[in-house]
Amino acid sequence: MTNPVFLACLTLAIGTPTGFTEEPAGKNASTDLIPRAVFFGNPDRANVQVSPDGQLISYLAAVDGVMNIWVGPADDLAAAKPVTAEKSRPIRSYSWAYDNAHVLYIMDKGGDENWHVLAANVVTGVVRDLTPVDGVAARLEGVSARFPGEVLVGLNDRDPQSHDVHRVSIADGTRTLVFRNEGFAEIACDHDFRPRFATRTTPEGGVEWLLINADGTTSPWDAVGPEDEATTGLGGFDKSGTILYMNDSRGRDTSALFAKDLTAGTSSLLAENPKADVGGVLTHPTEKTVQAVEFNHLRSEWKVIDPRIEADLAALAKVAKGDIAVQSRSLDDRRWIISYMMDDGPVRFYRYDRPGNGEPGQAEYLFSNRKGLDGLKLTRMHPIVIPARDGLELVSYLSLPPMADADADGKPDTGPLPMVLLVHGGPWARDDWGYDAYAQWLTNRGYAVLQVNFRGSTGFGKNHINAGNREWAGKMHDDLIDAVNWAVERQIAAKDKVCIMGGSYGGYATLVGLTFTPEVFACGIDIVGPSNINTLLSTIPPYWAPLKKMFSTRVGDYESEEGRAFLEERSPLNHVEKIRRPLLIGQGANDPRVKQAESDQIVRAMQEKKIPVTYVLFPDEGHGFSRPVNNMAFNAVTEAFLAQNLGGRAEPIGDAFVGSTIQIKAGEAFVPGLADAARVGQGAGK
Repeated sequence: MTNPVFLACLTLAIGTPTGFTEEPAGKNASTDLIPRAVFFGNPDRANVQVSPDGQLISYLAAVDGVMNIWVGPADDLAAAKPVTAEKSRPIRSYSWAYDNAHVLYIMDKGGDENWHVLAANVVTGVVRDLTPVDGVAARLEGVSARFPGEVLVGLNDRDPQSHDVHRVSIADGTRTLVFRNEGFAEIACDHDFRPRFATRTTPEGGVEWLLINADGTTSPWDAVGPEDEATTGLGGFDKSGTILYMNDSRGRDTSALFAKDLTAGTSSLLAENPKADVGGVLTHPTEKTVQAVEFNHLRSEWKVIDPRIEADLAALAKVAKGDIAVQSRSLDDRRWIISYMMDDGPVRFYRYDRPGNGEPGQAEYLFSNRKGLDGLKLTRMHPIVIPARDGLELVSYLSLPPMADADADGKPDTGPLPMVLLVHGGPWARDDWGYDAYAQWLTNRGYAVLQVNFRGSTGFGKNHINAGNREWAGKMHDDLIDAVNWAVERQIAAKDKVCIMGGSYGGYATLVGLTFTPEVFACGIDIVGPSNINTLLSTIPPYWAPLKKMFSTRVGDYESEEGRAFLEERSPLNHVEKIRRPLLIGQGANDPRVKQAESDQIVRAMQEKKIPVTYVLFPDEGHGFSRPVNNMAFNAVTEAFLAQNLGGRAEPIGDAFVGSTIQIKAGEAFVPGLADAARVGQGAGK
């Protein structure tokens, strides 16, 4: 959401102006083997926020190895204490309630994504479950300074496919129905907790927005076709509730931000970028007006709309290097929490106190998210654009081992390297610039790492997304092959030593790589990847039902005979006999999106055809591995697997399974040290 009044590219930082304090210098750098725990253990601190009144600062940090919420005085962080006591699964996100006395977070069981919304009192530590209903996926729909003691939640307890909206008292959990949802995908409420718009998918695969009337009925308001569905959507309201902010790609390629006056029926353009869709939006904490908008093509850039924060952002751009983000702001707008993302070091957090009157304030360094990274020899991430065979531009990121690229120019010093093609999930997501634990870990082991925003990835306009429609295992995979060929032709990657690796859609892409192009990759690592698109789409969670038409448009029509035949052809399970290279599979038993059956069935098919495969399962995980001990256990297996097949460096598996629930379901003999580690690890087994 922005108006092209002033472009503030907040990625350059030179020097430290008077009145600012910088973080301490690091240690001497080296290219020693960095332990996995440095990359994948719990961060020291993460998700730093300021309370609405500006008096407290909160963050996530470990308590007995599990990430919990800590709160302390804004001027005395040494006095911070944990206010939650989760014992098994980490808290991954949270937010402040406007009463300044509670923090809100969600928690599921074993990765099943049946979320509960909880409120923790920051003084007493008492935690209240605001949605004490098992077997449903509760949503935290919103908070408002006008109702500091209440929250909006969505619950699909009445109908598994639809989330009704409720107001819930933080003090006693009393629940009041706000809107009964009859089949809508989303309900948009304003700051008065009034339901204003309902969203549903059209029969053609587009999106329709309906105005919610005072009596709860709905009437048509606006709609877009399937070509604009992914790049057009409702944002938020200003404080009056009469201005609606909306991303819109109609009549253009990339989405722009518009302000729509709902009373006058007019619309004004706030911000646009010809190469990138609207990204992050910075809004005033009380007026709820848009002040700056982020666009991300190769790297993050901000456009400033409101001149009242122009001096602040200009000054903050000089505090530290890296891409800047405003993490949190107090209601009086005098205190901000700022983060700086770098590609070769930890995220650094600052507290910024504004003096007002349009003058820049004081920034004080707080801490980094991983102090263990300070002073280590880490790699740089190089943004590049790779042309696909049909000319489509693929924004990609290349990382090389520091010991193989001494001048950090993105070109190996001594010839081609073994390479990992790291494929993002979604697929309606993207890779972007900045510190990436996997890229740093793999480059430290001696591998080049290439991350590609293949067609279907988001952020680059609707043409880029729509080019991926019904192209799973088609042109989306061609883009990955084109990127590998690009790296081979430029003497970056050794042709016979490329591994394809990814999670979710990236796991599917891995299976496609080993079945559709079996000679290209030396090995593959599939994490929670679907093996059969028909079984994937027929077992989606019930509350995804309103999105079925979108899946049919973008993936394939799994409800028609012709469509199912098409998807069977694009499913790796039906091409298992083509697999010639080693495969490692990791799966969470409670995954509600890509169910365990997706991995079980391809492992079973490979075993029936006597094709080697290594399969590890985590009984207490879902769509990915949330517990650090489980993530590190799987990465220990990954590291040994890569060393055997690509020849890079490796930290021994050792005792990496201790404390993990890893189960070796197949192929322990195919990874060096796996059988011994399974015997040593407590809780590991078959």
